[in-house]
Amino acid sequence: MLDDSAIWKDLTRSRRLVLIAGPCVIENEALCLRVASALKKLCDQLGIFYVFKASYDKANRTSAKSFRGPGLEAGLAVLTKVRTRIGVPILTDIHTEGQAAAAAAVADILQIPAFLCRQTDLIAAAIRTGRIVNLKKGQFLSPLEMGQVVDKARRSGGKKLLLTERGTTFGYNNLVADMRGIPIMSRFGFPVIFDATHSVQLPGGSGDKSGGQREFAPVLARSALAAGADGIFLETHPQPARALSDGPNMIPLAEMPGLVKGLLRVWAAVR
Repeated sequence: MLDDSAIWKDLTRSRRLVLIAGPCVIENEALCLRVASALKKLCDQLGIFYVFKASYDKANRTSAKSFRGPGLEAGLAVLTKVRTRIGVPILTDIHTEGQAAAAAAVADILQIPAFLCRQTDLIAAAIRTGRIVNLKKGQFLSPLEMGQVVDKARRSGGKKLLLTERGTTFGYNNLVADMRGIPIMSRFGFPVIFDATHSVQLPGGSGDKSGGQREFAPVLARSALAAGADGIFLETHPQPARALSDGPNMIPLAEMPGLVKGLLRVWAAVR
């Protein structure tokens, strides 16, 4: 088992901004190492606590033809190399109870996807691993309803939880980010993260795939920090136009330094 006590301490220190970032899906090992290396260097320079994020499987793609990732075994092998070579904590999502133990042997944080946040057995399986668990708010839930999700996690023994806001669906291929959700979910007693790039996603907006409006992600990220968010979740790629998943809402890697420096200024002003 990995010792995540130091990671949890960093995640809950209000004097450090938290950045969870990486490509949407594991396309290959080289991409993950490149992104993780660049972001770790940036965050080390700025005093930001950095967690690398990537998915080994995107099980909820719009179309059955869409790229899902390398799968559990191959994907976890890549994440292991990122963790050991770059020296960063790892976050990845799980979709079934059977994936929990395997993912927990590699990842420091297990993520419950937004669409699955009410799956009681999945939450319980993640909690049983002893890992930190990130509960993403479903697009179909109000911030207040996340209290029931937190209660499920607590009843399973969960004490190290993150809550992530990622927008609310009103249909017609659009999401709306309500910043009232940040202080509302903060009342549940755990750090609140704002997912800026999924919040500008246009689900199914491009027919057989989702669209996105990445130009608004920095605006929402700054707003979330001003509203009291403890950290920001961003997906990034060296060439979003060529990404195999969520390209339209991902931030170009070259733009991350300027964006993150701006976020840090807002966070520092609020704190």
